[in-house]
Amino acid sequence: MATHDFGVDDLVITEALAEAVGENAPVAHCLVRGHIAERTGLDGNTYRISFELRLPDDWNGRFVHQFNGGNDGAVVPAMGNLLNADPSDTALARGYAVVSSDAGHDGSVHPEAGLAGGAIFGFDPEARSDYGYGAVMKLNLVATTMVEAYYGDAIAYSYGVGGSNGGRHAMVQATRSPEAFDGILAGYPGFNLPRAAIQHAWDVQSFDAINGDVRKAFTPEDLKLVSDAVLGACDGLDGLEDGIIADSPACQSTFDISTLTCEGNATEACLTAAQVEALRRIHAGPTNSRGEALYSSWAWDRGIESGDWRFWKLESGIPPWDGMPLIATMGASSLAQIFSNPPVQVEGSPAALEQFLLGYDFDTDATVDATDATFTESPMDFMTPTDVDNPEMADFRDAGGKMIVFHGMSDPVFSALDTIRWYEQLDANNGGNAEDFTLLYTVPGMGHGSGSPATDKFDAFTALVDWVENGTAPTHLVATATPDNPYVPDLIGVTRKLCPHPAIARYTGGDEKSHESFTCE
Repeated sequence: MATHDFGVDDLVITEALAEAVGENAPVAHCLVRGHIAERTGLDGNTYRISFELRLPDDWNGRFVHQFNGGNDGAVVPAMGNLLNADPSDTALARGYAVVSSDAGHDGSVHPEAGLAGGAIFGFDPEARSDYGYGAVMKLNLVATTMVEAYYGDAIAYSYGVGGSNGGRHAMVQATRSPEAFDGILAGYPGFNLPRAAIQHAWDVQSFDAINGDVRKAFTPEDLKLVSDAVLGACDGLDGLEDGIIADSPACQSTFDISTLTCEGNATEACLTAAQVEALRRIHAGPTNSRGEALYSSWAWDRGIESGDWRFWKLESGIPPWDGMPLIATMGASSLAQIFSNPPVQVEGSPAALEQFLLGYDFDTDATVDATDATFTESPMDFMTPTDVDNPEMADFRDAGGKMIVFHGMSDPVFSALDTIRWYEQLDANNGGNAEDFTLLYTVPGMGHGSGSPATDKFDAFTALVDWVENGTAPTHLVATATPDNPYVPDLIGVTRKLCPHPAIARYTGGDEKSHESFTCE
C-alpha cells in the first residue's frame, strides 16, 4: 500500500501487514498503521493524528469508526468494541473495516509530568480542537478513502461507535459531520465533559470535608448501606422487587438520604451527618456562590455500592496514584489543562492534583466557556455537540442518520440525568418526534459501562444496524447480567427489558425471570 494510491497529501503509512487469525485477530485482515496532519504545535511539541485501520479479508461492505475514551492519546487496537459486554463480539469479528486513532496527540511523550502528562496537549489550541472534534473529521475522510480504494468498492454503511469520551465523540460528530455516519452508538456519553469535570472538584471538596481524607470518607460498607436503603425505598416501584430500580423518576422523589443519619449513640448501621451532607451535596451537583448550576444533578440508584463508583470518586487502590480516585488524578489534570481557559499548569503528583481540586473556586476557576486571543475556542466549544444546550440535530436527522444513546443510572462520571435533560430537549425541539432518529435507553444500576449491579449486557449495535439498514426502529432492548457479575448473581441468566426513554419497564405478571413479563409504559 503506497501513499500515492489514496491521493491524500499528508498521509504517512508506517506499517501494512497481513494478520492471520490468532489471539489478537478474530478474522484474517490487513492491518495498516500510519498518521496524517503532522505539525509543530504552539507549545513546540510535534503533533500528528496517528491511527490504525483493519481491513478484513471477508469484508461485509461496512465501516466502523471506533471512538476511544479518556483523554485519548493512544491508538487503541481497531477491533471495534460494540459496547455489548462481550470483548470477543467486535465489529472486526463481524466483518467491518475499523479505524481507531489517538485523536491527534500522544499521551505518553511527557513522562516527566507524572499523572498530568496525558493532558499536557491542552496547552496547544489545535491539539485541543483535534481532541474535541477535528481528528475524527480529518481521519474519517482519509480512512473511508483508504477502505474504498483497498476493496475497489463503495462503503455501503458507515457507523460511529464509542463509550464515555468515545460516546461524546459520537454525539459531537452527529452535529459536526452529520452525513458521515448512517448510524451512531453512544454509550454513557461525556457529551458535556467540561462541565462534568467541574464535578470532580465539587466531589473532592465534599468528601474531604468529612474527615480530611477522600479515600476514607466512606467505607465500602457505608456505600452498601446507601445502596440497600435506595433499594428498600425504590425496588418495588416498578411492580417487582428484583434488585432493579426501573422506575428511577419515582425513586428520586421517594428516597430520602437523611433517613440514614445516625442519631444519638446509634449502634445500628448509619451515616454521620457529615457523610449524609456530602452525599446530598454531590447528588445535587456543583453550583457557584450565586446558586447557579455548573453541571447537573445526579440520580440516587443502587450502583453507588459498586467498585466502579468507588474507583472513580473515592479510592483507586493504585499505589502510584497514592490510592487516590480517578477524578483526583486524571480528572484533575484534565480539568486544569484541557477544560480551563487558559490552561492551568499542574504538577503531576497525586498530592498536587488533589490540592488543585481542593483549591478550586467555583466562581472564578470554572472557565469552561471562556476564550482568549490564543485559545479562541472555549472548552465547551471544542468538546461538545454544537447545539449541546438546545439540541435539535436537524442536519443529522435530515440526512437520515440514526442514533442510539444508552446511559447507566449509576454512572459516577457523567450524570444520566444530564443525558435525559439533553434528550428531552431534543425531543421538544423535534415536535415530540426525536424517536424517529434518536433513542435513549437508561440502564438501572449500571455505572460507567458494564460491571455493576445491573442487567448490563445487551446488544444495542445490532438494533442500530437493523434500524439503519432495514428501517426497523427498535422498541426495547433485551438485557441480562454479565456472566461473572458479582453484584447480582440472582440476575445472571435472567432477562429484562430496557425501554426507550421515557417509558419504564413495569412488571405486568408472569415469569419473573423473563423480560416478556415486563411492559414498557
